[in-house]
Amino acid sequence: MILSTEDQNRINAAITAAESRTAGEIVCVLSRASSDYMTYAVAWSALIALAAPWPLIAMTQLSVQQILLVQVFIFTALYLVFSSSGLGHQLVPGRVRREQAHRAAMEQFMIRGMTRKTNRAGVLIFVSLAEHYVRIVADDGIASKVDRSVWQGAVDALLAQIRAGDLATGFVSAVEQCGAVLNQHFPPGGGKDELTDKIYVI
Repeated sequence: MILSTEDQNRINAAITAAESRTAGEIVCVLSRASSDYMTYAVAWSALIALAAPWPLIAMTQLSVQQILLVQVFIFTALYLVFSSSGLGHQLVPGRVRREQAHRAAMEQFMIRGMTRKTNRAGVLIFVSLAEHYVRIVADDGIASKVDRSVWQGAVDALLAQIRAGDLATGFVSAVEQCGAVLNQHFPPGGGKDELTDKIYVI
């Protein structure tokens, strides 16, 4: 579910419109996955390959060399499957995936220059598709004025549209809701737009 150019332009326009009514900033980031989880692909492939000789020894007359070749083949085949498909992500514990997605959201908050906003009224809307993770990160200026639960409505609206298969509408809705919150606490004051009005797809 990756955004088309038209979808991205629609979201960019929503960001520009929302920011015209506030002194705050909104940045959107869509990540295909927060990690490649290669460590888990290697670990599961090795574990299964190491277990393979026991049934082969018990049920076949293969030589040691042949069993070793089977192990190598099993490891290689499984690693290729786990590392190149969505199946590999399913082998990662949910807690680990959430932690990785949270870390990626915090990294994007810093990378996109959210803390450079003079009034510290920046809001990041972050989605990681592989982890089914949505988070809104607010900088100190707005976070000190708004309870974290206030952002949940925007998160819920975005999640609902993702489930319905309309990611672009979900982002637009979240942008509009975040813009309304920013407008309430940081009305437009003539300051310059310090961050680019666009969604980043990574």
